[in-house]
Amino acid sequence: MPEMSAIPATPAATDPSARAAIHYCVAPADLHAHLFAVTLSVAAPQAAQEFALPVWIPGSYLVREFSKNLQRLQAQQGDVPVPLTQLDKHRWRAACRSGAPLTLRYEVCAYDPSVRAAWLDAARGFFNGTSLCLRVVGQEAAAHTLEVQRAAAPPDWCLATALTAVQVDAAGFGLYRAADYDELVDSPVEMGNFWSGAFTACGVPHRFVVSGAAPSFDGERLLADTQKICAAAIRLWHGEAAPPHAHYLFMLHAMHDGYGGLEHRHSTALVCKRRELPRRSDPLAAPADQATKPGEDYTRLLGLISHEYFHTWNVKRLRPAEFARYDYDRENYTELLWFFEGFTSYYDDLLLRRAGLIDDAAYLKRLTQAIHQVTQAPGRHVQSVAQASFDAWVKYYRPDENTPNATVSYYTKGALVALCLDLTLRREGCSTLDAVLRALWQRCAGGPMREDDLRAVLAELGGRSFAPELDAWVHGTDELPLAELLAAHGVRMQAEAPQIAQRLGLRINENHSVQIKTVLRHGAAERAGMAAGDEWLGVEVAGQGWRLTRLDELPLLAGAARELTALVARDGRLLRLPLVLPEPGGAGAPADTFRLSVADGAALGRLLDAPPL
Repeated sequence: MPEMSAIPATPAATDPSARAAIHYCVAPADLHAHLFAVTLSVAAPQAAQEFALPVWIPGSYLVREFSKNLQRLQAQQGDVPVPLTQLDKHRWRAACRSGAPLTLRYEVCAYDPSVRAAWLDAARGFFNGTSLCLRVVGQEAAAHTLEVQRAAAPPDWCLATALTAVQVDAAGFGLYRAADYDELVDSPVEMGNFWSGAFTACGVPHRFVVSGAAPSFDGERLLADTQKICAAAIRLWHGEAAPPHAHYLFMLHAMHDGYGGLEHRHSTALVCKRRELPRRSDPLAAPADQATKPGEDYTRLLGLISHEYFHTWNVKRLRPAEFARYDYDRENYTELLWFFEGFTSYYDDLLLRRAGLIDDAAYLKRLTQAIHQVTQAPGRHVQSVAQASFDAWVKYYRPDENTPNATVSYYTKGALVALCLDLTLRREGCSTLDAVLRALWQRCAGGPMREDDLRAVLAELGGRSFAPELDAWVHGTDELPLAELLAAHGVRMQAEAPQIAQRLGLRINENHSVQIKTVLRHGAAERAGMAAGDEWLGVEVAGQGWRLTRLDELPLLAGAARELTALVARDGRLLRLPLVLPEPGGAGAPADTFRLSVADGAALGRLLDAPPL
């Protein structure tokens, strides 16, 4: 066993009497080595006390093995080293006696820039408790305290977290309290020289911190637009009543290339591309570049903010019954992600429209993109969206060349199921999906729910059973009746000729050549024998060979010919594959590309505006 001096004891910085019986002290120990030092103090351990680090983080349904980053774990009681036995990949047992305080020290390497784990370098620190905080097995329900010390952090760093402050300095470093282990690991921590702003929405104070922003960043606009989103969400769920959270924290990191978010009860961690942040007006820019409506990049960020904030209700409080208590040691299965992620995806764009941040045209454009993500995936005929929810652990977060052929996204199809239910309720003049969510909140007391609860609320508000729709749309693979339902609300859905890649049944990358990512089921490319990983180099047409550098060159090179030979490279070999081009819109052409247009603006407005409570 290494000497206990190998990891220096972290000096005390707070009043010991303010610490809980389970106390963590975290310090950024070595910025260039990306190491956090962690000290865990357990006042009253059990004999042979066990410890475990989570293998996943709630909200991201993949076993991520956070223990791979933990190193140099040591234990002692008083000055006496305590032997540790590793039980499996993420659990340890200390050969300690009961009653006497036990101290564990260890390091965690933090070099994951996502919202799911931990990061530390000379510019920024960030961590989720699931990456740093060993769980004291059997004492999860006790109060926990977290002390974050400045240690090697630069003097201009500040700290932000949604945990309750106990003893903190002006920069935010110090002692925080959590009611239990769940709250501790549901409250990520951001550190650095970040921008910070605040606003109030429906009486609730909100803070927004942004790291990594360029000098052009317009923080005031971000605050104003986020306030509109938060107010729209609170009113949807509660009208003029108070929401369940007394405060909220947004933590956004802007980087060159990245996107994602992870929801928490009182906060969210977000990552975006730096160019997606709103920018202050440039006096040299053309007036068209300074429009009040957000561009596509910024709209994408606002949609992410809207999505994660909606999770404050939908999955963090109203949640699957299987998530009533998280099991951090293994996968937690549910068939309801189509509801919790899908319905959230429906409302994230809808709230942007209700908040006045996008107009009807922008909303329909985003809806068209969602429709195409579903209709252009053959896997929608193979797997139901309920099955996709259950299989998230092995499929959604591990996409491969066959994913579009074998599965469907519970995000996008779930959003379209929400749309169809909303349109059906409105067409029948009985209710709205807003009312369904509020009734579910009341029925389940803002806590665990089952699909039977949704079915009961739909039947109550809709005046009939919605079992046929849920059985077909959620547990079956039937096509959704989008065109019919949208037409009843002023939106015309018309088929259009697909782009050449979709006509052939391909998904590609282009970088001086055509690189095949996916071959879609039953398409012309599959019939020709193309495979994922092929590089499509050229074509032979009527005895002539042509170099192909972009797929949109194919119609030019093929001319009137419908039969040609594709020249592809695979595993170092050159192959000649017979390819029959489908006629645009002809027999066998995929009917999966659509255009939405407004047929009745008043009807569409009634759909997109917030219905009366």
